[in-house]
Amino acid sequence: MIRTIPAGGKLYLNGEYAGITPYKHRDTKIVGSTTDVRIEMEGYEVFYGYFSRNEKADVGAIIGGVFLLFPFIWTMKYKPERTYELKPISTDKQ
Repeated sequence: MIRTIPAGGKLYLNGEYAGITPYKHRDTKIVGSTTDVRIEMEGYEVFYGYFSRNEKADVGAIIGGVFLLFPFIWTMKYKPERTYELKPISTDKQ
């Protein structure tokens, strides 16, 4: 789950529009894959970041890999939730 404070940000993943936050993200990328994040919302600075598929071990996939001998390319997962706090655009004129 990708959330923003405040909610309602336009979410772009790898340069493509994905939806409005909160957004339930799913993919089948392999270990070490990185996803670029851009979040836009009127009145707030554009947020740029990324997350990688190496944040949390998937014990079931690891055990399956040992016993079934399939590749270990899906043994890592994302954190179940991430929240990005958007910063208001400064109106100070210096």
